[in-house]
Amino acid sequence: MYLESGLDALSLLHYIYYCLNWLAMRCALTIAGSDSIGGAGVEADVKAMSSVGVHACAVITAVTAQNTCEVNRIYPMPADMIQCQLDTILKDADIKAVKTGMLYSADIAKSVAGVLEDHRMPFIVDPVMTAGVGNSLASLDLCQSIKKDIMPLCELITPNRHEAEILANMPIRTEDDAELACEIIGKEGSSVLLKGGHMEGKSVIDYFYLSSQITKMEYPRLERAGHGGGCILSSYITAYMAKGSDIIDAVRKSRDLIQESIASMYVIGKGDKCVNPTTMAFDNLARSKVLDEIDDAADMLANTIPREFVPANGMMIAYSLENPVGLEDIAVIDNGITFYNGRLRKVGKARYGVPCDASYVLLSLMKYNCNVRALLGVACSENLLDVMEEVGLDVLIPCYEKHRCHCLSDIIIEAIRERGRIPDAFVKKDSEENASIQLLGRNLRDLLNKLRLVL
Repeated sequence: MYLESGLDALSLLHYIYYCLNWLAMRCALTIAGSDSIGGAGVEADVKAMSSVGVHACAVITAVTAQNTCEVNRIYPMPADMIQCQLDTILKDADIKAVKTGMLYSADIAKSVAGVLEDHRMPFIVDPVMTAGVGNSLASLDLCQSIKKDIMPLCELITPNRHEAEILANMPIRTEDDAELACEIIGKEGSSVLLKGGHMEGKSVIDYFYLSSQITKMEYPRLERAGHGGGCILSSYITAYMAKGSDIIDAVRKSRDLIQESIASMYVIGKGDKCVNPTTMAFDNLARSKVLDEIDDAADMLANTIPREFVPANGMMIAYSLENPVGLEDIAVIDNGITFYNGRLRKVGKARYGVPCDASYVLLSLMKYNCNVRALLGVACSENLLDVMEEVGLDVLIPCYEKHRCHCLSDIIIEAIRERGRIPDAFVKKDSEENASIQLLGRNLRDLLNKLRLVL
């Protein structure tokens, strides 16, 4: 092994094993009622979160008998059962963000708050009080409990006009009314996204209250929003925050996406259309997943890699979509991973289309062999090359003197063709004094496993 044996090395290996698991899918949690027609509530939340690449865990607060025309009956779950669901999920899954939808009663709200106050994670509240068809989905005491028990814990609350009027205890008829309502609702410290779909006007204006400032977001008014729009929007926000977005980025991405969801509503019954929670194309989901995975891998590397593994110009890591067409399908950490103020850290975010050697080489390798999707550059040394040979990794050392007029990707592909097989790594020679080892993998997990072999 490259590292000396001992507690530090063992701890590092354990941490890398942990981080390999960390590359698994992010989890978010919805705490809401079940909608028997499947267009809102937990059913819509799960579909919306899944559509942006997040695994959705669910706590059922109530079972409803409803369709696109009416709510016939509501059966609230016992508070102890809700608490049991929460405790069971939270002791097992690593929940990155949570949202509440239909809580129905003060007892349920207090039970949920009692569990969540002991957990630190982004918490989004959709203060559901009525169904889209007009029926009440809340008992009379819920509003006060949301204010007293839920809102002090949450990062963002997403009321529509009717819900904001109840929470702020005032009518909302004008722009000034909307801004004042946001300030009243957010006075306990939470941010507020007051949705403008139920207000008058040729366009829809949402009011985003954050850090005592209000930002107006204007969108074209589509046809009347259908069944499940509020649930789906808050689920998108929760999912993006589970993936690491800050609140501003999550709100903007989600608001853009719900616009598409409303535009692609579909009919399943005789009443309201259902807002489409799966509007995001699978291609976008795949692109988002690659960015998330390379970001997570870079974070792990910045926290674990010994200094001697880092090249003088930093570590570059690249990850490709399947069947890439060009650089726009290759993701890298912009400017790599390097030392800053004495600490190893990511310099930039994961991005597609960055023109660098790592992108060009990986694109060429993918066109030669579609099974090579990941690349990582580490510092080259004779000791490391010996260790790689000992653990059975195949390292290609091209004869650069033969290819002085070629670009790096051409040199590597020509050398691979000559030997007839894809190596586990190749030596990249930047200058007479400076060289690096470029590890290759079928995916990021395979790449990190090869790195683990030599640590």
